[in-house]
Amino acid sequence: MSQNRCLDFCIIQAYFWFVTELIILLIVIATALAFDFTNGFHDTGNAMATSIATGALRPKIAVALSATLNLVGAFLSVEVAATVAKGIVDLDRFDLSNAWDSHQLLLVVFAGLIGAIVWNLLTWLLGIPSSSSHALFGGLIGAAIASMGFGGVLWEGVMAKMILPALAAPIVAGLVAAIGTFAVYSLTKSVGDNEKNRYFRWGQIGSASLVSLAHGTNDAQKTMGIIFLSLVATGHIGADATIPFWVKASCALAIAVGTYMGGWRVIRTLGKGLVEIDSPQGMAAEASSAAIILTSSHFGMALSTTHVATGSIMGTGIGRKGSSVRWSVAGRMALAWIITLPASAIVGIFCWWVAHAIGSFTTDLVGVLVAFAILLGLSGYIFARSRKAPIDPNNVNADWDEESNSVAPAASTAPAAPSTPATAAQIEEEVSK
Repeated sequence: MSQNRCLDFCIIQAYFWFVTELIILLIVIATALAFDFTNGFHDTGNAMATSIATGALRPKIAVALSATLNLVGAFLSVEVAATVAKGIVDLDRFDLSNAWDSHQLLLVVFAGLIGAIVWNLLTWLLGIPSSSSHALFGGLIGAAIASMGFGGVLWEGVMAKMILPALAAPIVAGLVAAIGTFAVYSLTKSVGDNEKNRYFRWGQIGSASLVSLAHGTNDAQKTMGIIFLSLVATGHIGADATIPFWVKASCALAIAVGTYMGGWRVIRTLGKGLVEIDSPQGMAAEASSAAIILTSSHFGMALSTTHVATGSIMGTGIGRKGSSVRWSVAGRMALAWIITLPASAIVGIFCWWVAHAIGSFTTDLVGVLVAFAILLGLSGYIFARSRKAPIDPNNVNADWDEESNSVAPAASTAPAAPSTPATAAQIEEEVSK
């Protein structure tokens, strides 16, 4: 009788572990897709900001086109996904046949995702085009350090395929875009500005589309790698397996939907705040960005598309005579780039400690749910703050405020209109245009 009771207890305990692990896995996958969504709307400006700023594409058409091409691009390559899945966290430190180690790896992935999402939302609120990729890497690195110490991170892979490309990308992109811009204006100096801009707007549609396609081949794969890592942790697939189709499809769809939402705050900074850009500059920036992103994707480098796009736009300001870069805005971006890795790592460490500490006193599931609740609370707060000064398709191209250099449009200096019914209606009609 006692043996039967012992057997029943073991079955119940095994079932409890299985259900707990499955629920945690589902939460981690949902959080990974949420990160992919934020990556989409945070990085829409990389492809479409200049086309929107020059009028080559209407704002809503631009984000719809970008979303479609991000969706397609996500299926073109998996080299970057492999880098993320196997190039950051040392999987050999975990015995995945042991339920405890599997849960710990899941916790590392989960805490890293929270760090990335929080940083993405914060920089989006401020209109700063920081790197979603580095936010993800920083979150994972912080969580891995909290779990296993510094030995749990594959520093050689991080340096070779993440840090060095991040340092080189904006410089190379800026040089290529500056040379391209100088060549374009030199070759077309006999063409009138209006005619020149009209033809280059058509060219921008093609070059911006290519950047969107390239973005899908690079950024959507990072979330594929994260979900792959989670599936490996729970024993659903082996470490040497290929990425399942459903993972590719769900990540492609998540980043496409996020892109369609339009990260208008970041689009505004890239399109209006960094350089006052014309169509030839926009085409040069987009062509440079696409070439560099596609090359890095081919070699499996988890490059920041934000760094590339921003470097290209700055390069067009340098390459065109009479144009200028707002260096105060550029400096704020550079500062954000420098602190992205450590800031998201700190959030990853904090979330790992919260989930781990609460899980030690209760269960792993409770710890994960508490960390998830923190993420939801912070996300809601940031969204509420964004509604105090909303940026949308109607004001994304408004004049930049030279005094504040913030993402908010310049305050209107027009005199107050009489409050008669006819005048109010006219004002409302004018604003709606």
